[in-house]
Amino acid sequence: MAEQPISIAYLGPEGTYCNEAAVAFARKMGASDVEYVAVRSFPEVFDAVDRGKCTYGVVATENSLEGPVTATLDNFAFNSSAIILGVHVVDIHHCLVVNPDAEMADVERITSHSQALGQCRQFLLRNYPNLETATASSTADSVRLVMEHPETAAIGTRFAAERYGARIVEEGIEDRLGDQTSFALIGRPGMATPLSGTRHRTSVALFLKADRAGALQMILSEFAYANVNITMIQSRPTKQALGDYMFFLDLEGHADDPAMQTALNCLRLKLREVKMLGSYPID
Repeated sequence: MAEQPISIAYLGPEGTYCNEAAVAFARKMGASDVEYVAVRSFPEVFDAVDRGKCTYGVVATENSLEGPVTATLDNFAFNSSAIILGVHVVDIHHCLVVNPDAEMADVERITSHSQALGQCRQFLLRNYPNLETATASSTADSVRLVMEHPETAAIGTRFAAERYGARIVEEGIEDRLGDQTSFALIGRPGMATPLSGTRHRTSVALFLKADRAGALQMILSEFAYANVNITMIQSRPTKQALGDYMFFLDLEGHADDPAMQTALNCLRLKLREVKMLGSYPID
């Protein structure tokens, strides 16, 4: 039987970390007939999946230095019915990149996304204190620019440099090591995960009936009684009233596990809503 083509929406342009994660997900699926669809924002990724324009989408969920990606969380909670089918962690490593026909002696400025420039500030001060810096819409776009402007260097990724044909001058120029971003593969409700694994995680969004003392303790107690381990908890405003919050939780185990079902069913009796965001493999 011929392989069914799939499409994956990601935050563009080509060469972003999100694009890199999309390629990694396709590799994990064993898919070769893949259309990668670049969009301009994470809400557009959700929209492409919700409307059936793309089979899957890839969105960033958390960065090890900056924390949760709030745009992604808000779409899961309030705007989308998409579910998480899998996760992939990308190591964030910045490279100094130039046009293949240029040398650093010819470079007049260094461009990148403002966050990447900040993450490489000490490297730039130590090695190129006299070069001006300029911001770009993304690290991938800055790499694309050096192909058109040989007098400009960029801070970008090896993935982007290979995509655009740029030359890497130096790798690992970030000031702090250990930077990682977690990405989620999302699909429509009812879709089976195309990924395999022996360990699973379940993600949920919990909405209180009313803000009252001990509400969080009640939630934590239900999982403690059921012996379900909570690996992440994050509060977000509901956008309905000042001081009104809901909670995101990542839980160790599959939604079909009896202990998980017990805890979630008990919470359904006590909360306004328990929204299942996905149960998926993590290895």
